Amino acid sequence: MGVNDTASPAAADDRDAPLPPDELGRRLAEVFDLVGPLYRRALRKVEQGETVEGASVGVRSVLDLLRKKGDMTVPQMGRVMALSRQFVQRMVNDAAAQGWVESIPNPAHQRSSLIRLTEPGRALVTAVLDREHTLNRQVGGGLTDAEVRGCVRVLTEMLRTFEHVDVEE
Repeated sequence: MGVNDTASPAAADDRDAPLPPDELGRRLAEVFDLVGPLYRRALRKVEQGETVEGASVGVRSVLDLLRKKGDMTVPQMGRVMALSRQFVQRMVNDAAAQGWVESIPNPAHQRSSLIRLTEPGRALVTAVLDREHTLNRQVGGGLTDAEVRGCVRVLTEMLRTFEHVDVEE
């Protein structure tokens, strides 16, 4: 064993056991303490690229969602992104003004058009994502696939806990 490998096999098993609710609550508070500043800094970095690409953070989110999921209505996008329909509509309007999205008839619901990503929109979101990928490649710490999967699992469970929170303005 190395200098820091003094934990007994039983202690290692304890690390893999679910945390008691009180301890889980305290530990997840640590995650929230990190996610907030990370989110704000990441948004600022994306916004710095707005002068290059011309898309705000909100528009970038709409374009990326359409890239991933295909044509959607504004209310559908709002539910998926946990944002108000009004905010999403403003972002769609901004994107449409630039020619990055277009409204098309919705065969399932005549009163709610589908929003479709245009080729210029696809090219823009690809450029934004490529720039973000380049930035993310600079993350250090020798992170492993298991650590990233664990982080995604924790954040997914936290999001699931709060998915009932109303996001309308």
